Amino acid sequence: MYKPFHSLLLSLFGITCLSVLPRATFAKDKSQGLTPEQIKKAVYLDSLSVPCPGEIFAAINKVSRPNWVTLDRNSSAPVTTRRAQLALAVGVLITNGYIAVEAQDRQQVKNIGRDIMNMAKALGVSQSILGRGNNLIQFAEQNEWNELRNELEATENEVKTTMIDQQDKNLITLTSTGAWIRGLEAASHIISNQYSLKGATLLNEPNLALRLASNLEALPEKLRNDPLVLSVKTTLITIADLLKKEPHGLSKAMLQKVEQETGKVVTAISTSDALPNQPSSPSPVLKPISQ
Repeated sequence: MYKPFHSLLLSLFGITCLSVLPRATFAKDKSQGLTPEQIKKAVYLDSLSVPCPGEIFAAINKVSRPNWVTLDRNSSAPVTTRRAQLALAVGVLITNGYIAVEAQDRQQVKNIGRDIMNMAKALGVSQSILGRGNNLIQFAEQNEWNELRNELEATENEVKTTMIDQQDKNLITLTSTGAWIRGLEAASHIISNQYSLKGATLLNEPNLALRLASNLEALPEKLRNDPLVLSVKTTLITIADLLKKEPHGLSKAMLQKVEQETGKVVTAISTSDALPNQPSSPSPVLKPISQ
């Protein structure tokens, strides 16, 4: 059973997720109140509207019987010095970690734990992540799957709060986007292969895709104009357009299109020194998000 994530973020697929501090910590310290620094972090994260893969996978398990093994990618982290790609890839890796736990793939969880530690080191946020990565490996060795789910939650949160501490807030946007896109790819595959309208409804969030694209557009110029970031933003806008075409329930064919679009950009994120071709036409212009 999944422990609910602390709601510091707006909903993804109708579910709130991600926390700076564990739920128990807030309950324990409620009478004392949050420190100004904790409040500042919470407000910042809450403004991002970023995803959390564990909760959507838990919801999918309730409406489907996924074969998680078929989604368990045996891919390694990309070799790159580009911070934008590293941050996006950390998000993809975290989602792959949840999938590996669902598939109960002990070796893949261990590989992902090591990759997360290596990439966190490359991003300069490794010190507080080393213990988490070692815990992932230890729990995988012991087949402690519930503990692994909780540790993945903690690892994802710690990566992001460490980025805040080190003035790398922009990387949170990229990490969250990478996690969401990989989660959407996996979820689209599951629902299209075991189609149900209830399951398809979980994924119909075009405004969320646009909000994530808007977050990328608001990045500093160097990150915003990174070729891979431009490719990810274009994909998010394309996904939003696809989802808007079927507002009352995504068809199997539409889910397959979403899986195809997300799969291409996940592959680019996961490829060493990924440098997608610059689009021949200008990057799509974001339209205002309807309320």
